Amino acid sequence: MSNCSALPANHAAPARTLSRRTSFFLLASITVSFLAGSLAPTPLYPVYQAEWGFSALATTEIFGIYALALLGSLLVAGRLSDHIGRRPVLITATLVQAAVMLMFATANGVAALMLARVVQGIATGAALGAVGAGMLDLDKGRGPVANAVAPPLGTGMGGLLAGLFVHYLPAPTLLIYLLLASVFVMQAIGVVFMAETVTRRAGAVASLVPQFGLPAAARAPMLIAGPVLVAAWSLAGLYGSLIPALTRSVFGFDPSLASGIAAFVFAGSGAATVLGLASRAPRFAMAYGAFVLIVGTAAAMSALGEQSAVVFFLATALAGSGFGASFQGAVRMVLPTAKAHERAGVLSIVFVVSYLAMGVPAIVAGLFVSHGGALLTTAQYFGVVVAALASLALLGTFIGRKARAA
Repeated sequence: MSNCSALPANHAAPARTLSRRTSFFLLASITVSFLAGSLAPTPLYPVYQAEWGFSALATTEIFGIYALALLGSLLVAGRLSDHIGRRPVLITATLVQAAVMLMFATANGVAALMLARVVQGIATGAALGAVGAGMLDLDKGRGPVANAVAPPLGTGMGGLLAGLFVHYLPAPTLLIYLLLASVFVMQAIGVVFMAETVTRRAGAVASLVPQFGLPAAARAPMLIAGPVLVAAWSLAGLYGSLIPALTRSVFGFDPSLASGIAAFVFAGSGAATVLGLASRAPRFAMAYGAFVLIVGTAAAMSALGEQSAVVFFLATALAGSGFGASFQGAVRMVLPTAKAHERAGVLSIVFVVSYLAMGVPAIVAGLFVSHGGALLTTAQYFGVVVAALASLALLGTFIGRKARAA
């Protein structure tokens, strides 16, 4: 075929395939499980640190290398499903993720852990564009909302489950990974029974050449959404890299359970906000999100300084609401501008910006801590940067609104 298009709504699938509704929820579950798998190691870092004796810098490097591997995969394979179809990419990615969980379960040192994170990032990057585009193929109305709610939902579930497994169950570095591996295998089987949502088109090999470009219709919306994405995902990087150590040093909590709860509060609040603002305009969601990011981040950093755990978790919920609103508004502003054969590529660019914003500041913070910077002070400076980025994003949404009105 020379072109690529989403299947029409009344496309008759073979008898063995899943319904469109079931396929939609299967794809959403893949995003949830992939992001849950990405955060599952975070509450385990204190366990690994106690066993292997690595530094705070190593923790942020393990976190950051995943984001960088995911970025590379998004740039190389992000558009592949627009050419060869969603199903081949997703079947391969889910099976690789199952293998990655076994790599985590058998890791015996920092090198093995970092290798698992690299492979995980590659599989996740390949899948995110395909699964998100597939949801848009199946339901263009609910697709952007599902693309916005699934990442925080998965992140929160992964952190909480891992924290509970570590705190209450034996073999904490084994059981959570075996559970996730079985989920990925079942999802791969499910994708086998899905109908393909796009027709194949030429240029699969050429699509592997990294390109950081957007179709013309998506460029202006992305310029407005970009600063919001950077602010929101920078804060997510703070929670994913430094919060486990902070909950132990500031509050004296079990870092595995406390960081899992913090991740769940942050991401769960974000997911609830996505659903709550689904009917509001994307610009409103981004403006609300940027404002709440400023307030929530400032409150969380202040609570750490005052050693108030209750205020910290309340502020985390507020900051998570800002994250969810910001991400939802950005996704809903950019994705609907893409044609069927552009969806995976456009969504990949959204995630490239997001994960670059998440990974780089986390690595920089780790460098500060490893060179003598106080953990709390580093986190508070990190928070100031996030609040400044959110302020610029908020200003940008108002400027964009005035320009549009003019």
